[in-house]
Amino acid sequence: GDALPLQRFPPSSKQPVPVSYPAACQPQRLPARPLLRPAKVCQAGDAYTREKFKPQPTRDLEKEKRRLQNILATGKDEVEDKVEQVVVRKKEEEIAEPDRFEELMNEIQERREFLAEMEALGQGKKYQGIVLTEISQKLHEMEIIDKKRSEETRNIMTKAFPVGNKSNLQD
Repeated sequence: GDALPLQRFPPSSKQPVPVSYPAACQPQRLPARPLLRPAKVCQAGDAYTREKFKPQPTRDLEKEKRRLQNILATGKDEVEDKVEQVVVRKKEEEIAEPDRFEELMNEIQERREFLAEMEALGQGKKYQGIVLTEISQKLHEMEIIDKKRSEETRNIMTKAFPVGNKSNLQD
């Protein structure tokens, strides 16, 4: 695999002189003695001694269980009163629908503004069908929310002021 020698040796009984290679190409010699330590030397050091057990302060396992159950149930770390949790949930449910109704109104307004901008740029015909379809979908969703609200209001009013029941009027 090496290159052929540049000099040509005459065929004679003389042996050719070996070509010397640079030091970088020669393999490095391994040390005559291995670098491993004997077992007695390792055992004499601190490598085989164990640290003494130091107990940590104990904690209340029942309290920890309740805390973790609360985290999994509510997603919050702190323990809160049940009454506050029920009130918060009811408020969130009540706020969720008006927020969605407001979101729909904002989305419709954004689409109208977008359509006006496109008409100003001369691209109104391209986007008019898409935008009007989206607006009609939003309006339909708003109508559904409005019907639910009116039914809830009607139910509350009929429960608060029952009409047509003569037995209630006599009491």
